[in-house]
Amino acid sequence: MKIAVIENEKIVLKNAPDITLGGRKGAVVKVLGCGLCGSDIVKFREKISPDGTVLGHEIVAEIVEIDSETSFKKGDKIITSHHIPCGECHYCKSGNVSMCKHFKSTNIRPGGFSELVYVSDEHLSNVAYLIPENLTEVEASFYEPLGCCVRAVKRARLMENSSVLVVGLGSIGILMAQALRAFGMNVIGCDLIDERVELLKSFGINAINVKDLDDSFEKTDAVFMTSGADKALDTALKAVRNGGTILVFSSTPLNSGYPNNEIYYRELTILGSYSPSPVDLKDSLELLKIGRVKVKGISTPYRFDDIQKAFDDTISNRIMKAYVEVNK
Repeated sequence: MKIAVIENEKIVLKNAPDITLGGRKGAVVKVLGCGLCGSDIVKFREKISPDGTVLGHEIVAEIVEIDSETSFKKGDKIITSHHIPCGECHYCKSGNVSMCKHFKSTNIRPGGFSELVYVSDEHLSNVAYLIPENLTEVEASFYEPLGCCVRAVKRARLMENSSVLVVGLGSIGILMAQALRAFGMNVIGCDLIDERVELLKSFGINAINVKDLDDSFEKTDAVFMTSGADKALDTALKAVRNGGTILVFSSTPLNSGYPNNEIYYRELTILGSYSPSPVDLKDSLELLKIGRVKVKGISTPYRFDDIQKAFDDTISNRIMKAYVEVNK
């Protein structure tokens, strides 16, 4: 089988032995396609992951071998997330599932940018679903990233009809804005790139260029930070009302922070959100299936042989999001 690995600051295709169950419970799946996540870009660009790493987790796949207690069978086309919480530890019981040790230790192996992947029976039981008939493979690949957004909306605990500004309209910002609307919020998005502003408008949500966020802009109850730019922190502080909430859903290159005195005197709530629980993923799939969140036009498809170009084009903002067709 072919795998895509990090090697000398490049993404390189290599041959590897085919995966088999080898007596394990679970399934071996043929990866049809895998979305390129912003976290993959960070791990690659910032040299967080070592050479030999197979990135990717937003998979759409077909089961080719299975030994499972679930009802899945060979030939089923599925989506799955990559992490599973234990449900029993302090973090899980406190609602911080993505801090769970078991959550962090579980994954699909070797990674989504591989022709074959091992999916454990625990994955099949908790975070895997058949692809709904009304979704394309590309649309279904948004199951996990939208799940991340669903959890962020829930963690903010905003009152219905709260006003929310989404800062940064990459693929996650576009998903986040739609998830907020689906949960009853009044949403506006902003970005420096006009094409992204127009894309959000095409989904029926108001959006403006960041340059137009002047003193006349009415401050919002919450700001959702989906931009990875350090200077976006100033945008959030200017846009949020006193007593409001800033939801952080991005890392920044300089690891900047919010000023202590701003938080103190303005009684701001600053909180982070990272990765979804099984319930959030279930809600995500329902939103996609019923069309409350639309994803058409967000992804650009790439052949597996062109995976380096998918990374390059994403990093240079030539595209919004890449979908790599692994087995086509």
